[in-house]
Amino acid sequence: MDPDEVHDENAGMPMSDSWGLETLDREQCLALLAVERLGRVVFTSRALPAIQPARFALHHGAIVVRTPSQSALFAGILDSVVAFAVDEFAKDLGTGWYVTVVGRASEVRDPIVIAELATLPLACWTGRSDSRYLRIPIESVTGRRILGARGNEALSVIDPQDERSGRVCHS
Repeated sequence: MDPDEVHDENAGMPMSDSWGLETLDREQCLALLAVERLGRVVFTSRALPAIQPARFALHHGAIVVRTPSQSALFAGILDSVVAFAVDEFAKDLGTGWYVTVVGRASEVRDPIVIAELATLPLACWTGRSDSRYLRIPIESVTGRRILGARGNEALSVIDPQDERSGRVCHS
């Protein structure tokens, strides 16, 4: 071996964060988003944090949701910076992943784009006909995967019990 050659012991190994969770790159995050259909929108409603589940589709670099125009979700995210979270975890929490998107939501108003979105599986749960399409561009995306027994000793995202209170601390 050449003495000037540097050997990376972690070559081919996934990058992990300080908690031992695998850090997903943008392409991995987008691939996971592309196969899921249910996520959660994190927004502000009446000056308080709110989270609402929503059917979604990944469409031309953005998350698209459909919601009634008179809903708290429509009012809360229109022209606002919001987060959108998608995840999948095993029941035992030993494996899983999560992806978080941040972007400024806007209403889709172009009739040609609306006709295209109408072909996607984005039916409103309420069945109301006054629904609108909201687009959240993927301005920022982060993701993590629980490595489980296969790496870095990270078996869950739960910290050990707090010795003083006996409570379990969640990250």
